[in-house]
Amino acid sequence: MSAQIVDGKLVAGEIKAKVKSRVESLQARGVTPGLAAVLVGDDPASATYVSSKAKACEQLGIYSEVIRRPATTTQADLVEIVLSLNANPKIHGILVQSPLPKQIDEMAVTLNIDPRKDVDGFHPHNVGLMLIGRGHLLPCTPHGIIKLMEHYKIDPAGREVVVVGRSNIVGKPIAAMLVQKAPMANATVTIAHSQSRNLAEVTRRADILIAAIGHPHTITGKMIKEGAVVIDVGVNRVEESNSTKGYRLVGDVDFAGCFDKASYITPVPGGVGPMTIAMLMSNTVTAAEEISRKSS
Repeated sequence: MSAQIVDGKLVAGEIKAKVKSRVESLQARGVTPGLAAVLVGDDPASATYVSSKAKACEQLGIYSEVIRRPATTTQADLVEIVLSLNANPKIHGILVQSPLPKQIDEMAVTLNIDPRKDVDGFHPHNVGLMLIGRGHLLPCTPHGIIKLMEHYKIDPAGREVVVVGRSNIVGKPIAAMLVQKAPMANATVTIAHSQSRNLAEVTRRADILIAAIGHPHTITGKMIKEGAVVIDVGVNRVEESNSTKGYRLVGDVDFAGCFDKASYITPVPGGVGPMTIAMLMSNTVTAAEEISRKSS
């Protein structure tokens, strides 16, 4: 068997089309959704991500600001920026790009973001709502995974899902979302990680395997069962002398080794990545809708 490729670009395009319609509805009422991205330091991957988000905003009619600060920025200065964005009526979504320099406590910054403008879904207020199934600003990458599965009619209900990775950004939230008593959930979920024993035995149980480890090609063909759905969240740079950039992007999954065994598989790039930006745009518009509704 050969897997069906799960096309994140296609699904993200459909979501963005719906987002653009929502933006136009808000603009007809005199409201333009606004997103501010704060970039501290000169990490090239972070700069690329922020640039992609600004470009998406421009395409969809969302107002955007990119605030750049040097790596020497203090925590107090960054918190001050966040507080000013909280008070700015033109801004409905605030994104502080990770990773931050070592002198800054990321959680301390997150706690100062107005939960209504927390379009990453990382504030404990929004994490708590997600855990009880009441969240509306959900973490972008996990929510994007759900939307991908929904598009391809991959219903997780009653199926065994193994999430490899326990980050607060992907692993924990996708597990929490998939165990909800709700549509596109009701799964039996196992979280595996770097301390899991006999990892291959755990992953081979999965009807749906979600790899969010951050290490290239960790999941091999021998680690999945026949017909498994494989969702690869990883984006890793590996050196490649033949490339003009000097590197190429690969996932946490050995795509070639799993392709003939899986039923569905996401590519890297072009799988989960485009969904993250699409869901960020959706969250920004959701925040604008909520804020404008409560202020009217």
